[in-house]
Amino acid sequence: MEEISFNSIEGYNSRYGLTTRHPLVNVIDLKQSTRGLNNVRITYGVYALFLKKGTQCSLNYGRRSYDYQEGTVVSFAPGQVVEFSRPELEIAPDVVGLMFHPDLIYGTPLGSKIMSYGFFGYSQMEALHLSDSERDIFLDCLKKIDSELNHPVDHHSASVISANIQVLLEYLDRFYDRQFITRHRVNSEVVCRFEQELRDYYSRPGAVTMPGVAYFAHRLNLSPGYFGDLIKKETGSSPKDLITLHIVSLAKQRLATTGDDVSEIAYALGFDYPAHFSRMFKRVTGVSPSRYRVELN
Repeated sequence: MEEISFNSIEGYNSRYGLTTRHPLVNVIDLKQSTRGLNNVRITYGVYALFLKKGTQCSLNYGRRSYDYQEGTVVSFAPGQVVEFSRPELEIAPDVVGLMFHPDLIYGTPLGSKIMSYGFFGYSQMEALHLSDSERDIFLDCLKKIDSELNHPVDHHSASVISANIQVLLEYLDRFYDRQFITRHRVNSEVVCRFEQELRDYYSRPGAVTMPGVAYFAHRLNLSPGYFGDLIKKETGSSPKDLITLHIVSLAKQRLATTGDDVSEIAYALGFDYPAHFSRMFKRVTGVSPSRYRVELN
């Protein structure tokens, strides 16, 4: 499999025979490409969004694969590595999208907000599936950006382009919210599995270490970003908060039913330092572990 790195808009355009109208951004229509996209491993140094309009291909992200189907939007951020594969060569796939370099948005409102768009951290198994009306909005946003790229560059260009990109990203954020809602039943099952994994983790015999959000995301075959957003939208609390509450509940049980000192309980729950456990316990309950035990008695 061929390996490619795209750190510039010009590099991507040159690879696929596309026109460069602006050095930091381009609206892409791969039907105009002159070179196939299949069987390549791409390392992105830019932000990219693609809408699949025609037949499907496969993406491999990490160790998992995903069938990239019609009406699906996938997003990539600098540093991500993705494999594209198809059984046969497709020179001009029916795919449109947007690619922009981080330098474009520095000093703009989008630059200070780009990290809040969590979907750039989702794996491609967690892609966005658009309705017909949502697809029309996506295409209309691309059309506005494309129109600005055809305008002679002036001192307004970067601000106008980045503002239009931000509108598109806001819509995608809204569409993901809708997707979380429409998948409520499936997402509720994920919450139940997370709660069970959390109980199972602390019911194992022997010493434990503090589990992080990434551990449970991996157990549920989700990216940490998508897992965190899903749990937050379904429960109103972050996975980290739920893990903390579970640990505090276990600590209360030990404080009430055993004579173990606070240090023993802290180590048993995976803390390296008892002081860290005591601070967390007091932050949640309002009292120290020792005071909690005294008040119980």
